[in-house]
Amino acid sequence: MISLTACLTLSAFLFACGVLCIATKRNAVGILLGIELVLHAANVKFVAFARFEPTFRLEGQVFAVLVIVLAAAEAAVALAIFLNFYNNFATVDVEQATDLKG
Repeated sequence: MISLTACLTLSAFLFACGVLCIATKRNAVGILLGIELVLHAANVKFVAFARFEPTFRLEGQVFAVLVIVLAAAEAAVALAIFLNFYNNFATVDVEQATDLKG
């Protein structure tokens, strides 16, 4: 049986990998992958607490589903922005994003 400590350790590892990916990548798709890792780390934590804490049974799973919906919406919007940026500048390098006008 997997313990709460193992789940929280996995969640912390996923979160650290996501933050490292966000901080080091220059490619917009790599940054998006880092954000997804951070969101999945939160999901692992929510589901772990839903499994092991009796007062957090339903809420943890509901929050996990909401995070999945948020991740899907974020990915759709971010990919649309990246495609538009690629059509204008022929690159997805985030250093070139300073040329955008708002």
